[in-house]
Amino acid sequence: MVRLAPSILSADFAALGAEIDRVAPEADWLHVDVMDGHFVPNLTIGPPVVAAIRRHSDLFLDCHLMMTDPGDYLEAFADAGADSCSVHVEVGGTSGLLRAMRDLGLGVGLALNPETPFEAVEPWLASLDVLLVMTVHPGFGGQRFIDGVLPKIEAARRAVDRSGLDVVIEVDGGVDTTTAARVVAAGARTLVAGSAIFGADDPAAAAAEIRRAATEVAA
Repeated sequence: MVRLAPSILSADFAALGAEIDRVAPEADWLHVDVMDGHFVPNLTIGPPVVAAIRRHSDLFLDCHLMMTDPGDYLEAFADAGADSCSVHVEVGGTSGLLRAMRDLGLGVGLALNPETPFEAVEPWLASLDVLLVMTVHPGFGGQRFIDGVLPKIEAARRAVDRSGLDVVIEVDGGVDTTTAARVVAAGARTLVAGSAIFGADDPAAAAAEIRRAATEVAA
């Protein structure tokens, strides 16, 4: 099964509830990009917005914490209604962060940047619910897909299958109707798409097209 996770980073924040409603029929998860202006050169949202989304929608809230100190905020995100959080392996303290998420009842995700090798996350693979592979450099939406990350997705797929793990391989960055098929062929099963969905005149139709392209390969 291929999941689609529209990223609200590219949505109109002045009408966020309506934007979510537009994509909800084609969304399995809702991807929430949290940026601290330090780990990445951009600022976005925090737990209060997650709480507002939770009151509005029952979609699975997949929070991607692009933060230098995510451990300081995990409890706040859990209290706000996040279903899963992904922290970056690059910030360090990985074992403690994964344990804290599990203790809080959050889905446990670990993310890695395009230049970070798969080997950096492999020691924690069995502790994860989600492995989030970035196919752009985190910080801004609308970036071009980095082809060189495809072998990393393939390596992750092989490792998950070889060990019989129930780990979701999620891909974020530059996903559209063309790249969706490529990342699914490499082994991803959850696709984050932002500008390709919310930048379209009909976001739900755009999401459906991405799903169709991805599902044809998965089948």
